[in-house]
Amino acid sequence: MKKIVLLRHGESEWNRENRFTGWTDVDLSETGIGEAVMAGSLLKKEGFAFTRAFTSYLKRAVKTLNIVLDEMDLDWIAVEKSWRLNEKHYGALQGLNKAETAAQYGDEQVLIWRRSYDIAAPALAPDDPRNPRFEACYREVPFGELPVTESLKDTVERILPYWKSVIFPALETSDQIIVAAHGNSLRGVVKYLKHISDEEIVGLNLPTGVPYVFEFDDNLQLVRDYFLGDPAEIERKMGAVAAQGRAK
Repeated sequence: MKKIVLLRHGESEWNRENRFTGWTDVDLSETGIGEAVMAGSLLKKEGFAFTRAFTSYLKRAVKTLNIVLDEMDLDWIAVEKSWRLNEKHYGALQGLNKAETAAQYGDEQVLIWRRSYDIAAPALAPDDPRNPRFEACYREVPFGELPVTESLKDTVERILPYWKSVIFPALETSDQIIVAAHGNSLRGVVKYLKHISDEEIVGLNLPTGVPYVFEFDDNLQLVRDYFLGDPAEIERKMGAVAAQGRAK
């Protein structure tokens, strides 16, 4: 049995402050660090032993992965970083408080921006300092590929070529792989793996710091998927994610 574990990073400082984060490189909160420690401890207890790991360019995912591997005594394994695993780009919404934005534009509009499949938030202007073209880590990325906003559809189209050509083929030589990334980038992967419709994907909320296991047979066909951890706590965390975009 081959396994891929998808792990949304631990709570970030902007998760805690209920802000749209996107490609903004925000660090983990103390809670997020604790979530990463717990995830690593749980994975080790359950007998996982990864031989490959993948993550994004954003420090909240990178640090989550580093903490998990440290807890598992797997600091030595190969880790590949790709900007293609970055979070969905939230455009001009990045940095704004979700509840305050919902109070201004309405819960339904914010839900559309956060969770709809093919509608993107307002784009960043070319000269906006938040534009990723000004960041050194993306200097090798072709200008036309750097987003200034994205829908989930755009995010899926960015991620899937990398998933299909790099991550998934790694299962041929590695029985266990971990991918530490972000709520929306991983929603895109889950949508693809489970054939979730464009309409149903709106209701999928991935909790921070909870390992999501996908098991495949020797022919690399999906057999089952499940979260690791206490079901009641996972359900609570999913509900908290869903509530982030509502006006108070």
